[in-house]
Amino acid sequence: MPQNPAAHHIPVTTGELTVTAATLDDWQHVVQWAADEEWNPGLDDAARFHPTDPAGFFVGRRGDTTLSSLSIVNYSAQYAFLGYYLVHPDHRGRGLGLATWRAAFPHAGARTVGLDAVPAQQATYRRAGFTPVYDTLRYRGRPTRTGTPAPPEIVAVTDAHLGALTGYDRRCFPADRSAFVHRWLTAPGHTARAYVHDGAIAGYGVIRPARTGHRIGPLFADTPQAAEALFDALTAAVDPAAEVFLDVPGPRHAAHALATAHDLTPRSHTVRMYTGQVPPADHHRTFAVTSLELG
Repeated sequence: MPQNPAAHHIPVTTGELTVTAATLDDWQHVVQWAADEEWNPGLDDAARFHPTDPAGFFVGRRGDTTLSSLSIVNYSAQYAFLGYYLVHPDHRGRGLGLATWRAAFPHAGARTVGLDAVPAQQATYRRAGFTPVYDTLRYRGRPTRTGTPAPPEIVAVTDAHLGALTGYDRRCFPADRSAFVHRWLTAPGHTARAYVHDGAIAGYGVIRPARTGHRIGPLFADTPQAAEALFDALTAAVDPAAEVFLDVPGPRHAAHALATAHDLTPRSHTVRMYTGQVPPADHHRTFAVTSLELG
């Protein structure tokens, strides 16, 4: 939970810029900026992530005009994730981003903070105390379809699976995000599939509509075979003419092999960076992350 969340609703004024916690309505400006930067956000991402830590989404304003943003979402007492560090293109080069950072970053307290940096900003984050750990590649394309029926282990996610799936997610992510997982799995337009082996969850994935095509994330699985079955089931649920995007951590060789085997190609990359010791998670199960912007 956020530390003293009420304190973060007090405006912080730096020069002519006032930085405040953002409502979900405020955040729609930021989502549009992200789309303009070709980040291709999911259509419903903001509504699902914002309740995780409503005090962790910040905007900088001059009067009634939103000029800058930064999210720093506290997932637990040990871990936070930073994203959406943006300034409107018409107002860059004036120090507004740094002013927003200085006002918002204390929200994380003493937590380890993670982020996915575009390469051009890696040096900036290094100066702020972040250390690069690995690259993440974004794959994009119209996946080839095998046309084979899904194995019996693949099931559509229902309310009966939610408890087991949140437990599985906790093994794959550095913090418990149960409430978010419930919202993510059940959101309108999201298609979720689980891989159930011998009565236990051995993987799950979600595909969702984005500004362009569809994004897969997360895609977690015990084995490459389970990940492949989930990928096939998720992509079979959308228009075959639509492009599919997924973000694959650099160390996951089997995940890269899965993407390329389905004729997806890497189009861009980011750098995962942290400020300190990351809480443990079973990263070998990650075949695609949930979101570069929010972890």
